[in-house]
Amino acid sequence: MAVETAAPAARATARYVRSSASKARAVLDLIRGESCERADEILRFSERRVAGVVARCLDSAVANAEHNTSLQASELYVATCYADEGPTLKRWRPRARGRATPIMKRTCHITIHLARYSLAEREARAERGLAGGAAAEVRRRRVEASRAAADEGEPAETDEAAPEDTEREKEI
Repeated sequence: MAVETAAPAARATARYVRSSASKARAVLDLIRGESCERADEILRFSERRVAGVVARCLDSAVANAEHNTSLQASELYVATCYADEGPTLKRWRPRARGRATPIMKRTCHITIHLARYSLAEREARAERGLAGGAAAEVRRRRVEASRAAADEGEPAETDEAAPEDTEREKEI
């Protein structure tokens, strides 16, 4: 019995990536379920080498969604992402006494599926975005009032507490 997920809006695959699948999975676990913008930020600041390849694959999936289905990146999230093993390049390293040890150069195939947020989730995200804008407006007004009070020469509320601190220091 398979678990059904939302129909993917777009997908992209990076094939024959010169990294092991386990290293790619560690990066993919960071972005699974995140919005496309947030996933891009996570990948940009990740120090892992495979994060650059995953970022290119994510950008390709977003471009596919915008071109093929006319969806905006802000409406998309990483629905599923996985790394499958690719072919292994087998090499030999010469060792002492005529021996040789194998070197396995592993590859992987990275696949990212994007899906569109549900209508309820899109409305909630838009509402949170508006709330953030309102909070920024309130803060801007408060800062302007504070600066105006400072220009008039009125002491700030924190300046009144300073003399008490100096008296305590004298006692010590």
